[in-house]
Amino acid sequence: MKIVKELLPYIIIILIVMLIRSFIITPVVVDGSSMEPNLYENEVLLLSKISYRLSDIKRFDIIVINTNDLIIKRVIGLPGDYVEYIDNNLYINHELVIENYEHKITNDFTLEDICNCNVIPQDNYLVLGDNRTVSKDSRSIGLINKSQIVGKAIFRIWPLDKITSIK
Repeated sequence: MKIVKELLPYIIIILIVMLIRSFIITPVVVDGSSMEPNLYENEVLLLSKISYRLSDIKRFDIIVINTNDLIIKRVIGLPGDYVEYIDNNLYINHELVIENYEHKITNDFTLEDICNCNVIPQDNYLVLGDNRTVSKDSRSIGLINKSQIVGKAIFRIWPLDKITSIK
């Protein structure tokens, strides 16, 4: 009985940490070069699993997606959008949209190249890596369903000299 009383606080702490990690926030490691020059391989990010229960998915959010593997990509197209890249410029619904982050060259494509649709369907998103020449993203795997989104990357915690919020 004395051992149980001594161990109980530790058991409670472990349970709380497990619950937080399972349902609220968890670390994720960047795997590969598809998000360079903004995120690099082996960097550790904090992933908010509740962000999209509290707010909508926004264009340019960096998200983690479950496609059998966990992959990190940037949201480019939202439901109802028509997306195309022409001469390395992003057009949403035929209007030029300025991307406020650094990315590599994006070859021309239209939404029709990705799906058999003229707008992104409800609960679907077009995602791209920032290193567009090597990224496995919506151009090769198709649109991402909301149910595949694990959460939003909110903070870089490793390496220590690059600790910062993710924008």
